[in-house]
Amino acid sequence: MAAAVPPVGPGGWHDRWERALDELELDVATAERLLAEAHLPDVADVAARRWQPPAGLGPLPAPLQERAQALLERQLDLARRTAEAMAAARRQLVAADAMRTRPVARPVFVDTQA
Repeated sequence: MAAAVPPVGPGGWHDRWERALDELELDVATAERLLAEAHLPDVADVAARRWQPPAGLGPLPAPLQERAQALLERQLDLARRTAEAMAAARRQLVAADAMRTRPVARPVFVDTQA
């Protein structure tokens, strides 16, 4: 037996999809802002905020397809720019390490009384 399709009207699947896209769009905008300001969040924070579509969302309504596609393109661009920022940071770290005139200081004594 086929599952019942929620109504298109108020509170129906179209409205739920709009709310889901609103939420996802806010997450993408936040990530874009953090990347632009060079304040990348901690990996654990990103993992904890992983967007999941609400249960029982139903099929994407045709009128929202263009919005969802534009949001997907923003996400893909953000992922590319984040990877580029990570690679640039690694290159800067390697360059900074290469400029060291002496090895990194390491502790010689360990305080066992603390």
